[in-house]
Amino acid sequence: MTSNAQPQVAVTELQAVPLTIEGYGVLHQMMRFRWSAWRKLSEVQKAEIVREASTVLGEMEASGLTALFSVLGHKGDLMLVHFRNSFDELNSAELRLNKLAFSDYLRPTSSYLSVIELGLYESTIKLYRSLAERGVEPHSEQWNREVAETLERQKQAMSPRLFPKIPDTRYVCFYPMDRKRGEDKNWYTLSIEDRGRQLNEHGTVGRRYADTVRQIISGSIGFDDWEWGVDLFANDPLVYKKLIAEMRYDEVSAVFSNFGTFYVGIRCPASQLGALLEGNPPVK
Repeated sequence: MTSNAQPQVAVTELQAVPLTIEGYGVLHQMMRFRWSAWRKLSEVQKAEIVREASTVLGEMEASGLTALFSVLGHKGDLMLVHFRNSFDELNSAELRLNKLAFSDYLRPTSSYLSVIELGLYESTIKLYRSLAERGVEPHSEQWNREVAETLERQKQAMSPRLFPKIPDTRYVCFYPMDRKRGEDKNWYTLSIEDRGRQLNEHGTVGRRYADTVRQIISGSIGFDDWEWGVDLFANDPLVYKKLIAEMRYDEVSAVFSNFGTFYVGIRCPASQLGALLEGNPPVK
């Protein structure tokens, strides 16, 4: 007995790499402030340095694409977060700040370069299965055309998430992370379907906190030492503890994730830079 039914295409036979769409480039700059050198300056010198720095930072801040934070703990004193259309524009922002007299009193402790990224697991699986069922050769002209069309549709639909302003919240929590690639547990050897399932479950937790925290994930493979950077913006820092603790019970975090250094900062508007350098924490 014969059958005209088409054979099912296993997801594991499809391309393993999920499609992604990218938005703003992101640069985090972590710095210590040279308090001992600052104290040696006269009040007039301090005022002039603060005036110049506040003006430039205020201009950058007004775009919604640069924010200054006062970092808690020993990892640094200040953190600057920049969103820009390109790495060239990030470099221009960095160089503009370097020219300020204020920069003479800053010592970089770390930095992180990435690009806002959305992984398209669901769309990728649907598209790759469709292409395989139709016998379209991977990376052929038709394959590349349909992939490009999917990416363009998704990028237009997701534009607000790819090109956001820096959320105007009081606190930020930033950390880098990886997926495990060891002999025992290796994220990259799982099927694309299994990875998509785990990330969907992981995202369900995050969506429950959508009213209290804004999460922006940026990809850094090829750009920095970790694979992703995560920014969490909120007005109550306790939400970081609750959200991250709950997520660590998910399979993707409990089994396949490594985390780097965490930085927590309080938003400091450019207008409050002088007060901050006098030892006064930012006010709401």
